[in-house]
Amino acid sequence: MHAGIKFAIAGAIFAIVIATSMISQTPEVKPDTSIVTSTSVLRLGYFPNINHAQAVIGVGNGDFQNALGDVKIESQVFNAGPDEVEALFANRIDVAYVGPNPTINGYLKSDGQGIKIIAGASSGGAVFVIRNDSGIETVHDFADKKFASPQLGNTQDVALRSYLLKNGYKTSENGGNVTILPAKTSDIVTMMSKKDIDGAWVPEPWGAILVKQTNGKIFLDERDLWPNGKFTTALIVARTDYLQSHPNVIQKLLEAHVKETIWINNNKDEAINDFNAQLQKLTGTTIQNDVISNAFSRMDITYDPVKSSVITSADDAFDLGFLGDKKPDLSNIFDLSILNKVLQEQNLPVIP
Repeated sequence: MHAGIKFAIAGAIFAIVIATSMISQTPEVKPDTSIVTSTSVLRLGYFPNINHAQAVIGVGNGDFQNALGDVKIESQVFNAGPDEVEALFANRIDVAYVGPNPTINGYLKSDGQGIKIIAGASSGGAVFVIRNDSGIETVHDFADKKFASPQLGNTQDVALRSYLLKNGYKTSENGGNVTILPAKTSDIVTMMSKKDIDGAWVPEPWGAILVKQTNGKIFLDERDLWPNGKFTTALIVARTDYLQSHPNVIQKLLEAHVKETIWINNNKDEAINDFNAQLQKLTGTTIQNDVISNAFSRMDITYDPVKSSVITSADDAFDLGFLGDKKPDLSNIFDLSILNKVLQEQNLPVIP
């Protein structure tokens, strides 16, 4: 793989070294098994984001609850992956829709014992947007420019820094001539509108929002940095003890997840309306349908965890010195046995 691309790929995993400082500061991250989990309850965490669309729609409209029958779903909405992983380890939730970086870090911190990846949820959905009047035409035009990212050390922040490094630029704090300003995604929209920044590396739907509202254009779709344009952005992760104790509940959940995934992909317009209806309930806000549609065009709603992207991210991050002195062993991070059982029963291709 080209060395520059490796930087962009590995950059994503480095984010979690910073972003999960709460977890890394915790002396013990194995699940608290002193709390007894009821067999009649599944505690599910997820984000009110489009890359968690199956959960947003399926929990909100009752599809998931109908699939689980007598097992009651107790859902909890999160805004940050590290908090969600912490909730898994604290035994406050049993299963989570969460990004790959918190998953990898949590798995390694628990010596491979605490959590398992049981399915994928989405692939793609991150872009580098620049102002049309920024004067940027090629990578040779980045000198003396200001860019934004959602958070210092988060996935997009490190992807941006890695991309700049690949193209020969240093950031201002490292003696270079490119400035990166971490900011909330909503603030990034304002900064672009006021021309306080020249561009931003953001997750969807914020890329679509920037294009629509700030005279922006997509300079780079992050899919172009990954083999076959596939890289996981959301996974379903279960506590290992819950997975082992309640395989039948997990199977019902994954049956619902696969069904919701297929329905979303076959009914995009209706899915957008449903997503917005549930988003309104969760956050009190909605996103314009054309913006969601545009964002969906750059991502895949899937149940495939894109295993190669998870493994490659960890291996390349280690090669860059981001994961300590011992090469990460992710050989047991996946347990797709129940997912593949569900896929077989639905006559769908299994995940190798």
